Amino acid sequence: MKYLPIGKELFIQNRQNLAKLLPPNAMTILHSNDIMPTNADGTMGFRQNSDLFYLSGVDQEESILLLFPSTHEPKHREILFLRETNEHIAIWEGHKYTKDEARETSGIATVYWTHQFEQILHGLMTEADQVFLNTNEHTRAVIDVETRELRFVKFCREKYPLHTYRRLAPLMHQLRAIKSEKEIEIIQQACNITEKAFRRLLGFVKPGVAEYEIEAELYHEFLRNRSRGPAYAPIIASGANACVLHYIDNNQMCKDGDMLLLDVGAEYANYAADMTRSIPVNGRFTPRQKQVYNAVLRVMRKATSMLVAGNIWDEYHKEVGKVMESELIGLGLLDATEVRKQDPDRPLYKKYFMHGTSHFLGLDVHDVGNKYRRFEPGMVFTCEPGIYIPEEGLGIRLENNILITKSGNTDLMKNIPVETDEIEDLMNQA
Repeated sequence: MKYLPIGKELFIQNRQNLAKLLPPNAMTILHSNDIMPTNADGTMGFRQNSDLFYLSGVDQEESILLLFPSTHEPKHREILFLRETNEHIAIWEGHKYTKDEARETSGIATVYWTHQFEQILHGLMTEADQVFLNTNEHTRAVIDVETRELRFVKFCREKYPLHTYRRLAPLMHQLRAIKSEKEIEIIQQACNITEKAFRRLLGFVKPGVAEYEIEAELYHEFLRNRSRGPAYAPIIASGANACVLHYIDNNQMCKDGDMLLLDVGAEYANYAADMTRSIPVNGRFTPRQKQVYNAVLRVMRKATSMLVAGNIWDEYHKEVGKVMESELIGLGLLDATEVRKQDPDRPLYKKYFMHGTSHFLGLDVHDVGNKYRRFEPGMVFTCEPGIYIPEEGLGIRLENNILITKSGNTDLMKNIPVETDEIEDLMNQA
């Protein structure tokens, strides 16, 4: 890992919070993600299961976490199982956690090797009445491969068919939606790295530069600041490419007179930042570009003011839609009379602003959370309105990361340039 040590206190507290939600005589087990193959003997880079990391801080493959707060044996209330290393693994793959290092990272005293898992599990299953198993229940998840956790669900049902199995995901969604002070510090660090990268790009972008060259500059700044890299595939979209919401080809040349949409965010210690900026390739906004840009900026500021405790997802997005309607009428893209006659279930603004304004942010860029839960202090959301006009080859989106507080909210990206004048000044510095 490139990031600096986080400290075991975060993970100890996270496990304590989960233990309070588990009923008596209940156990839960979480597995690390698989290392996915590519071709021949190649593999993809490893990314830890977010829930396992949240509860342990362990950032290594083939790890298992077992929690059984009410077991009769105190040392088995928290158990970490690790891949046992040897000289061959050390030579070919490098260092793996020792038991003492895992204890220091996680705060878990009892550490076994993974080959001991089934034996330890069998004894504990004789005590447990309920077992909470984990699966990916994100509303946007599309899962075409069988994960290590799904294989374990099958194993449990076959070997221990008479136990009661329950879903861990709702409990994890409840806990992970509220960020602790330490988590906010880490997300802020990801935002700070993203700011450094954006400022670097402002001095680099010019006509004739390729989108992939901009992407390379981005990676350079991320990695040199202890980030593993982007928290998601970067969108470097010049001209009409900006009207493709998830454009990631990043293979076109940036042309004089075009706008460039940058949807990028650093990952730090597995936590994500998620920023979008739209800048003029030649360093100067045209009057029309500035007009559309400022309309998006006004929507973002109004939407940010609504990200407060007590608000709720659907009502928030509905109100943002009304603000966007007004701006689109002002831009001459919508007709006020037609808007008054529109089908409320198919608002006309969706032609130019077809995505949501916000999503949860945390260990995953589209983090887990319940849209029917009212906003609470400690939640972190993106705020990302956009206007896309394919007929003009113009797409503009702005996005900051917002922490909800007791007294309102805090913009974790408040230091990242967003005003047109500041962007032009920075892009035209000698």
